[in-house]
Amino acid sequence: MFSLPLRGGALLRPLEVRHAEEFAAHMDRAREHIRPWVGAGFVTEGVEGARGTLSRYAERQAADGARLYGIWLADGTLVGGVMFTDFDAAAGTCEVGCWTEPAGEGRGLVTQACGVLLDWAFGERAVHRAEWHCRADNERSAAVAGRLGMTLEGVRREAWTVGGVRHDAQAWAVLAPEWRALAGRREW
Repeated sequence: MFSLPLRGGALLRPLEVRHAEEFAAHMDRAREHIRPWVGAGFVTEGVEGARGTLSRYAERQAADGARLYGIWLADGTLVGGVMFTDFDAAAGTCEVGCWTEPAGEGRGLVTQACGVLLDWAFGERAVHRAEWHCRADNERSAAVAGRLGMTLEGVRREAWTVGGVRHDAQAWAVLAPEWRALAGRREW
């Protein structure tokens, strides 16, 4: 297992099935905050729901697909995380995503952690294109994509459904040469 330091003494490390109770407690704090912005299948209830989500990601990682990482504050509290919602090394593509409870916001942790994922995807795995998808009205998420050097490529009209209401979704992306060109200008 690994643990990577983030600013302010926070840590980035794999979020595994063994963290189900901790993830469930985190979801209790985060659920209503993230519900409008993440997929319904990710917003779990209880320890068994948390275990199910973590198990699905573990299976996908074992198949060299999606991956899930938690962000822990210096005091040991899980406050959010980042993930490859999709990862296809053969196609040279991936999609990065994030979530956080209010206690994890405004610290720059999500941007830094996503940067770590993108460094790995472009460097270690030779991915060519990384994407970011978010609701068009999710200003915080779009701001992370912008800070990562991604380009807004378009809006998918009424592509995101929450509670029976359709919302527009933005598609952002960064290509490997663009990511390498930004290397000296990254804040983390």
